[in-house]
Amino acid sequence: MSLSGRLVLFDLDGTLVDSSSGIHSSVRHAAAELGLPAPTAAQLRGMVGPPLQNGFALVLGVPVADVPRAVAAYRAHYAGGALLEATVHRGVPELLTALRAAGAILAVATSKPELFAVRLLRHTGLLPAFASVHGATMDGAVRHKDQVVAAALAAHPAGRDPVLVGDRSHDVLGAAAHGLPCIGAGWGPAEDGELENAGAAAVAATPADVLTVLGEIDAT
Repeated sequence: MSLSGRLVLFDLDGTLVDSSSGIHSSVRHAAAELGLPAPTAAQLRGMVGPPLQNGFALVLGVPVADVPRAVAAYRAHYAGGALLEATVHRGVPELLTALRAAGAILAVATSKPELFAVRLLRHTGLLPAFASVHGATMDGAVRHKDQVVAAALAAHPAGRDPVLVGDRSHDVLGAAAHGLPCIGAGWGPAEDGELENAGAAAVAATPADVLTVLGEIDAT
C-alpha cells in the first residue's frame, strides 16, 4: 500500500502507550492532597485521555476553584517519575514502521502537555517515528483535542487525506471538528460502543489492523 504524503495523526495515552499506571497513581495522589475520597476504578479509567482539567472537574467532581490545585498536585507526582510508568502497546512499533515505509507522515496530537508527551515518547523510543508532536500547554489554554489536531494540521499543510487514530470519544469528536475521519484504537480503554457511538469511521481491533482499516475507509 502506498501512503505517500498521507498525514496520520496519533493520540498518545491509550493509543500508542498504556500509561494508565502512572496516570492512576498521580490521580490518587492529587485526590489525597485535596482530601477527596479515593477515586473509583471507573473514575480512574475516565481520567485516561481527556484534558486533565476536564477530568478533575467532570470525572472526579472537583470544584472549579480547586481544579488548579488538583492539577498542580497531579503534575508534581507525574513529573517526579510516574510519567515513565508506561509501556508501548504491542504492535505499535511495527505499525509505525509500516506506515513510514509506505510514505506516510506521522504526527502526535495529544491532550497531554507537550513537554510530558515528548519526554514519554523519547523514553519509550517512539519519538523518532514522528515528524512532530503537538500537545497541551501547561497553562491549559490549549488542551482540547480539536486544538492539538489544528496544530498538527498547521504544521503539515502538504499532508494529504489526514486521519486521526485515537482511543476515546473525544478523539473522534476532535477529529470531526476539522472534518477528519478517526480510526478508533480498539485496543485502548474505551467502553464498549464508545468509539462507534461517537462516530468513528471504523474501529481497528489491534494496531496491525490499522493499515487494513485505512484502505477500507478510503474505499467508502
